[in-house]
Order: sequence, then C-alpha cells, then structure tokens
Amino acid sequence: MAKIASPRGVLEDSLLQQNKTLIGVDEVGRGCIAGPVVVCCVSLDYDRLSELDEKTRGLVRDSKKLSAKQRATIKPLLEEQLVIESHIGICSAREIEEYGIVPATFKAILKALAMCTRQYDMLLMDGNQKVAGYSGEQTAIVGGDQSCYAIAAASILAKESRDRFMKEDAAAEFPDYGFENHVGYGTKAHIDSIKEFGICTLHRKNFAPIRHMVS
Repeated sequence: MAKIASPRGVLEDSLLQQNKTLIGVDEVGRGCIAGPVVVCCVSLDYDRLSELDEKTRGLVRDSKKLSAKQRATIKPLLEEQLVIESHIGICSAREIEEYGIVPATFKAILKALAMCTRQYDMLLMDGNQKVAGYSGEQTAIVGGDQSCYAIAAASILAKESRDRFMKEDAAAEFPDYGFENHVGYGTKAHIDSIKEFGICTLHRKNFAPIRHMVS
C-alpha cells in the first residue's frame, strides 16, 4: 500500500497499514434555511491518490476551501479515477423538521451507507459526533474534511450534488427565491424574498428566522 506523502492522511495511512478498509462521510447544507441536507460516503483508491502530483492531490480537501472552478476540476478526477464507490444520501426539509437537523443528518448518512456494496472496517466521520444507529466501527474527527482525504472527497461530491439540485431544480421550480445564487443559505436577499413571497416547500419551518415568520 503506497504511503501518502502529506501531513494530511496520517490517520488514513495508519489504518491502511493495519489493512483496514475505509469509508469517509461528510454532509453539506446543515446550516441552510432551505433545501435538503445532503450526505456523501466515499471509498478511495489510495494507491491512485498517492500517484497524483502534489498540486492535484491538494485539491482533495474541504470543499469550503475550494473555488467552484477547483471543484469542477477535481470532481471528474475523483469520480473517474480515485473513487472506488460513492453514494449520496438525502433528507428533505420535511424530514429535517420532523427529526431535527442532527438526527436527519445521521439518517441521510445511513441512507448513503446502506447503498454500499461492501462492508468497511472503519467509518471516518467529520465532526465531533459519532453516527447514531451505525453498528460498525467509526471515528469522529473534528476538522476531518481537512485531515482525511476520504472525508474531503465526500465533502466535495456532497456539495456538488446539493449545489446542482439547488441551482437547477430548485431554482427552476421556485424562481422567486434566488436559489441559484445562495443555494438555500440565509442571505439578506434570501430573507427579503421570503418576506415578499412567503415560504415555499423547500423552506425549513423549524429554522430561524423562518419559524418566527410563519404561524
């Protein structure tokens, strides 16, 4: 197994040297006031990852630290060369209202993992909470999208999936809200549109400030 020559990936290297199979998970949309929370789980080919030049491998990082152009560059490389398997799990605004954002996020994670074609020895999860309801071994890592390649890859694919839905499908169905610009985050323009047009079915009624704007 090739070793990844980077300060990042240290935990993954250690687990790989123990012959463990890994899958990384991350979410996007947790802090939005509209739209779903979207999760991706990713299993990487670490041998191929280690063969990339340092600049290209450096693009496999937290999606929030990548420009749209950089994500568009690395996404096809991930999908065509580096990913062994990946799956998307989604919980809608209604599910977020019903369960709460943290349980809904875990539910989306379990949906994604249920699609996996193999069992993994270790789930690597971004954050400080382990996934409730997951029976396998897992590690929650604060800043995991910055320190683990599998989590970073999951963050990129999750963001690309959610952004595509919000900018295309949501924006086309609900053109008054500017979803193509803010993808559901609570920007001033978004709040102003809610004040003018009211809420739509994508809005999370249990999130501030929407919960104060509806009866």
